[in-house]
Amino acid sequence: MKKFLILVLLLTAFVSVMPSGVRAEQYTIDTKKAHAFIQFKISHLGYSWLLGRFNDFEGTFSFNEARPEASKVKVSVDVASVDTNHAERDKHLRSKDFFEVKKYPEATFISRSFKVTGKGAAVMKGDFTLHGVTKEIEIEVKEVGAGKDPWGGFRRGFEGTTTLALKDYNITKNLGPASATVDLYLSIEGIRNK
Repeated sequence: MKKFLILVLLLTAFVSVMPSGVRAEQYTIDTKKAHAFIQFKISHLGYSWLLGRFNDFEGTFSFNEARPEASKVKVSVDVASVDTNHAERDKHLRSKDFFEVKKYPEATFISRSFKVTGKGAAVMKGDFTLHGVTKEIEIEVKEVGAGKDPWGGFRRGFEGTTTLALKDYNITKNLGPASATVDLYLSIEGIRNK
């Protein structure tokens, strides 16, 4: 028992003097000031691209330059905030044909792994839930930059891309073979928590 108490005290002392660079920094995604975006594009009949975004979402992430593989991300999206710059189309997207937002109001992403693939590049895997279905997805990630902001804070930004098959999330409305998948683009800027 005495040895155990000594070990606990030594570990506590070690953690308290550990350099802050060894611990992961915690960030809140800056959606209030609109410095983060979740955008998508899907083919329209194979002739052009239909672009859109989700206006309301929130999330957090942790990052440690010394151990980037320990990074974690959690994001929730208000699916009803879909915006394609066309009110009737957005209404249709919220309906049972697509997102069915009354039944499934939220989409979420929770990361499970972060593998560095090059300088400032990584592949992040995690569980993405949409339309009541959860699937593991991969997001190609690039670090954009990090540093102090003009208001006394510290920020860090990433961008990411992934492609989703609509049928994987039980969205079965037939839009033609060119529109079976949707490309997501994520631009995430986080403010380091004090």
